[in-house]
Amino acid sequence: MANTQRRETFLPGFLAGQTAIITGGGTGLGFGIAQALSRFGANVVLTARKLERLEAAAERIRATGGQALAVQCDIRDAEQVERMVQQTEDTFGRIHMLVNNAGATFFSKAEDLSPNGWRSIIDIDINGTFLCSQAVAKRMIRDGGGAMVFITNATPGSGNPYRTNGGAGKAALAAMVRSLAVEWGGYGIRINEVGPGSIPTEAMGAMGENAEDAAARIPLGRVGTPADVADATLFLMSDAASFLTGTRIVVDGGASSGAPRHESAAGPAAG
Repeated sequence: MANTQRRETFLPGFLAGQTAIITGGGTGLGFGIAQALSRFGANVVLTARKLERLEAAAERIRATGGQALAVQCDIRDAEQVERMVQQTEDTFGRIHMLVNNAGATFFSKAEDLSPNGWRSIIDIDINGTFLCSQAVAKRMIRDGGGAMVFITNATPGSGNPYRTNGGAGKAALAAMVRSLAVEWGGYGIRINEVGPGSIPTEAMGAMGENAEDAAARIPLGRVGTPADVADATLFLMSDAASFLTGTRIVVDGGASSGAPRHESAAGPAAG
């Protein structure tokens, strides 16, 4: 059985006084990342379209002693994005970090995918992510730098049957990371990517993904957790990653290596 015991890796309070915006921060991976950033001292701003979920998530963070702000925002709307970023500054001051986590996908045969179905995903994954990055980058350029992490998936360049729109969106984000890393690196802005594999969340359940079946295909013998993704994000936000930009960390237990879990993972053969 895979070892899931965790030990704290980062120094307590290493993000104290810093502020992070997390899109899609009310649930799933976004909330897990927000909790981790808050645990190490960051002020966190959770943003998404549904305010009720955001408020509940922010209250959970505040209940543990963290500083959290919930801001309703449709990231596809440039004016709403600008207001959200300005509200963050008005509340906490300088913005040090942005986690572009918001995204969407749904199953559909490509031949049946409607124009609105295509646009709805592309508008969130590509357009919304760029608008958030641009609005935050303007402040980071003015203030001397910062760090952004884009949450994509483990294999953004591979084929994803019945998820052509989501696959195209994530692949575009991977390209955006590298382009922006080059363009904004001179301003002291580091931009990196975290690619999660099979991580049980509300979205995973909605797509009918079975955790046991997924674990059987993973060399480390288990599916990931939001904490695994959060740890990779924390690393990329830390000074330990000060010379990393335009890179991607794959958090999938080795699943994207192209080989299924080997029988030896269950233990040595008898005889």
